[in-house]
Amino acid sequence: MESAQDGKTALATFKQFNPDLVILDVNLPDALGYNLCREMQSMNDVFVLFLTSRDQPDDKNQGFKQGGDDYLTKPFDLMELENRVGAILRRKREITPSDQQRLVYNHLTIDPTRREVTLHDQLVPLTALEFDLLHFLASHPGQVLRRSELIQEVWEYDYVGDQRVVDVHIGQIRKKIEIDASDPKLIQTIRGVGYKFEAPNTEQNNGQRSL
Repeated sequence: MESAQDGKTALATFKQFNPDLVILDVNLPDALGYNLCREMQSMNDVFVLFLTSRDQPDDKNQGFKQGGDDYLTKPFDLMELENRVGAILRRKREITPSDQQRLVYNHLTIDPTRREVTLHDQLVPLTALEFDLLHFLASHPGQVLRRSELIQEVWEYDYVGDQRVVDVHIGQIRKKIEIDASDPKLIQTIRGVGYKFEAPNTEQNNGQRSL
């Protein structure tokens, strides 16, 4: 484990060691953690857990919007931090054959092996958590999924925070894949319940699912 006291050192250390996960404070002497998160994730799909004293809902929403995979406020319990880090890192587990299937819905392609999403043959810049959430929804087309189910399956632990964290990530994904994020066609809101990926007439073909 490597540590840094400021943004400049953190970025240099990040480039040197290429970590799987970064625990990042929002308030750094020479940088804002949100900006540092974006810069790191522009280089690879590193997981980012914000650990900070900034505990207002707007702060948390901003953390997730800027690419954070989780957000924990101070003071914190070391066991909870360990559980959250473990849950995040489990997302890098080996992909099973059943999970390797490319999902193709019209011009949208989701490739779990390469962890890439393309729309009209253009790469869509998703964070690691956004990819996992989109892939899980698209793997269950037409199925209504509760926020609690999405948290359990994608976050992979009993998230103790506000379940509206799902809404923040869905909103970010919609901005990147929907023609009109205010009138989504692919990821639909089921009021009072959760979300569903709307892709009817799904069929299997040559190792990929297509519409």
